[in-house]
Amino acid sequence: MAADASTIHASAVLIGPMAALIRGPAGSGKSRLAWDLLLAAEQGALPFARLVADDRAFVEAHSGRLLVRPAPQLVGLIEVRGIGIRRLPYEAIAAVGLVIDLAAEDAARHAGPEAAKTVISGVSLPRLAVAAGIKAVTLVLASLRTVASVD
Repeated sequence: MAADASTIHASAVLIGPMAALIRGPAGSGKSRLAWDLLLAAEQGALPFARLVADDRAFVEAHSGRLLVRPAPQLVGLIEVRGIGIRRLPYEAIAAVGLVIDLAAEDAARHAGPEAAKTVISGVSLPRLAVAAGIKAVTLVLASLRTVASVD
């Protein structure tokens, strides 16, 4: 295990070739967003999605990329509120391409460039800040399926 590796309170979903790392306080909807992204892929709104981790994720910087794995005791498990812990197919490891921060205090109607990046274990990554009360999957799909306009 590398010195810059750690287990964090987060979920992760592989979307196409890169993973979305979903962070936020307890009860902010990390598992719900992970589930919604998996459903979006089944319904054709995303080309592919597979669970990497739910609740706790192991992250490690490697060759300039941030890698994410499920915590060993939670491999292939996701919490679905109302029915409990469920088992799903999963990816054992993925490179993070987007960080989604739920219930982010710095989320704004028009996010500035400072809110659009974050650094984890020395790796700079695109970031999507989602305010509390916003339907996260809608914002994530809009972010993934559109290109920002330049004024």
